Amino acid sequence: MERFLSDWPDLAPGMIDGLLAPPAFIAGAGSTNTYIHQRLAGRLGIQPRFAETLNAGATYGAMVSRAVLAIEAGLCNAVLCVGVGKFPSVHADGAAISTLVGDPEFELCYGASIPAMYAMVAQRFMHRRGTTRDQLSAVAVSAREWALTNPDAYMHGRGPLTLADVPASRPIATPFHRFDCSVPCEGGGALLIVKGASVDRASTSAAYIVGIGETHYHAPISEIAEPTATGLAECAQQAFKMSGLSPKQISIAQLYDAFTITPIMQLEEFGFVEPGAGGEFFESDATGPGGTLPVNTFGGLLSFGHTGDSSGMSFFVEAAQQVMGLAGKRQVDNVDTALVHTYGGILTDNVTVILRREP
Repeated sequence: MERFLSDWPDLAPGMIDGLLAPPAFIAGAGSTNTYIHQRLAGRLGIQPRFAETLNAGATYGAMVSRAVLAIEAGLCNAVLCVGVGKFPSVHADGAAISTLVGDPEFELCYGASIPAMYAMVAQRFMHRRGTTRDQLSAVAVSAREWALTNPDAYMHGRGPLTLADVPASRPIATPFHRFDCSVPCEGGGALLIVKGASVDRASTSAAYIVGIGETHYHAPISEIAEPTATGLAECAQQAFKMSGLSPKQISIAQLYDAFTITPIMQLEEFGFVEPGAGGEFFESDATGPGGTLPVNTFGGLLSFGHTGDSSGMSFFVEAAQQVMGLAGKRQVDNVDTALVHTYGGILTDNVTVILRREP
């Protein structure tokens, strides 16, 4: 080890951009600190672009990234990515869930819960960018509109939502009400990722992976200086740079929506709209059926359902189906490109993937 480090006399934490940290060896048996890479990145002052263990909601974005890396490195030709899950009961396991993403010294000791931690992000972002209560509601309304076109969505048969329905639902953590929060359920999905050269383009529909971005900037919410310092923008910029595309060239977007604030944040941070215009964009119906940028065309976590860590899989399945023209009644016309973003923790692990009809 000393011999290796002697070749890097100026090595500093900021130069490290990869982190592999298996929880079984670091967290210890019986520990709830599953996402150990989040803790280490924050404590060591590094911001890796490549991290491995369990990436919570971003797990399947990272899985797609690893599959591409393995295929390009010649380690394999086809990778099957599979995910199934069941969101734990909030009443039975809510405290245990919070311990996975909250800091025991600075957050959990004060009774912090996941909705409350996201609520703090929402309130600060709304203060900075001017997002309104009705604009949060518009995110839930848009997701439900898409769910009504998707028979597999958990809320498919529950009818439409109005802007007034959302704040009238049960309060959770200001500014969130029940319909601002994703719907716990169970489910699963799978993706097959293969070498592009092996796809028979004459007979097989395909969605080509043309851009990938990844950031891991912090762990607990108390480490975030501002909601705009979570790595969202940098993550998308990496994917856009790799793909050679710009936000204006994206046909549809699948944006991880555990709470109504996060799709608004993503639209703004990714450059789809100007800062402060994300809520207005949802309010204008631009994200719903027939809109200029359809978002979460399967209903998202808000209305399709949230299956815990495996929920990220649903975004990739939907994006691939849309690009391949296989989305049935909810198929959007002329989909050439799709952006998928999934995150884990409190906007901790971020992965952006861009798909395209042609390589």
